[in-house]
Amino acid sequence: MTTRWLTPTEQRAWRSYIAASSLLEDALDRQLQAEAGMPHLYYSILARLSDAPDRRLRMTDLAEILKITRSRLTYCVSRLEKDGLVRREGCPSDRRSHVTVLTDEGMAVLERTAPGHVEQVRRALFDHLTPEQVGQLEEICGSITRAIQGENPGGGGEDLPWRRRSCTS
Repeated sequence: MTTRWLTPTEQRAWRSYIAASSLLEDALDRQLQAEAGMPHLYYSILARLSDAPDRRLRMTDLAEILKITRSRLTYCVSRLEKDGLVRREGCPSDRRSHVTVLTDEGMAVLERTAPGHVEQVRRALFDHLTPEQVGQLEEICGSITRAIQGENPGGGGEDLPWRRRSCTS
């Protein structure tokens, strides 16, 4: 098999993507640590739960939405549960599964933190893009996501860690 090396243009795009994504995640983490004492991932868990019906999601669904392993999610939820921001309950339809519920305290933290977080997202990302570039960013990221998750013809996706079944779902 012959290696399909990146072209100089692809190499520059790749390195630019890596730099931007690392810097963006760092900026979001620093802002959220300063304002809420939590990393971006923990905030994302609270935000996703706040959007869910009755502020609750099965752990397996939450892991897939966030694109993280179930073991990583379990660790994060344990920390958030310790702080009273979420609670876990048994899943009534599947005794092997658990549901994560956003508590009133968690919702209050999210409501306090959201304005600063949104402003940081604007400053770090959207303030530097034209409306056309925002549409292009959505299209590009959507294409990459669909390809990796196997939603496009010829794609994979079965081996993604958040799709692996386990007893602690």
